[in-house]
Amino acid sequence: VPIGAWVLREAARQARLWHAAGWPLTVAVNLSTLQFQAPDFVDSIRTLLAETDLPAGWLELELTERMLMDDVPQVCTRLQQLRALGVKLSVDDFGTGYSSLSHLKELPIDAMKIDRSFVQELPHQRESAAIASAIIQLARGLGLSVVAEGVETDAQRSFLVDQGCNQLQGLLISAPLTTRQLQVWLDAHRSTDT
Repeated sequence: VPIGAWVLREAARQARLWHAAGWPLTVAVNLSTLQFQAPDFVDSIRTLLAETDLPAGWLELELTERMLMDDVPQVCTRLQQLRALGVKLSVDDFGTGYSSLSHLKELPIDAMKIDRSFVQELPHQRESAAIASAIIQLARGLGLSVVAEGVETDAQRSFLVDQGCNQLQGLLISAPLTTRQLQVWLDAHRSTDT
């Protein structure tokens, strides 16, 4: 939990720096179950946003399906409180957990992320293609954004874009970068669509 709190502070600090440099980036942070279930978690996010003066929408919290299904009424209340603070919420590694579609429609989330285990076999593996397409259509039907994780080939990118996937992440876009390396990458791609 202390490491998670440090990561959130650093993410907020870095988001402010990127925006000051002219890059309107949302910073996404994966949460642990213990961190999300801590009784003071929403208050800690409220304090973080106030202390860093981070505007609404600059921070996204990524939660796993399992975290969302533990105590649905309590989770839904917590998510609503976070949304009221302006925090974006996404379901990470969608399709690998235990979600119930009847609960999914009740949760105030902004995005679903397709797990890399489905993406790595695209577009040639029929079952993975069907699952990825279904996740994209489900998300779009619910009014959610879709992010594909682990995109490494042009064929994967083409398939996902053709299906209507909103965002891609993976080695095709870039290897993991330090903040300084990301600034160089952003500057180099300022005038392109990458």
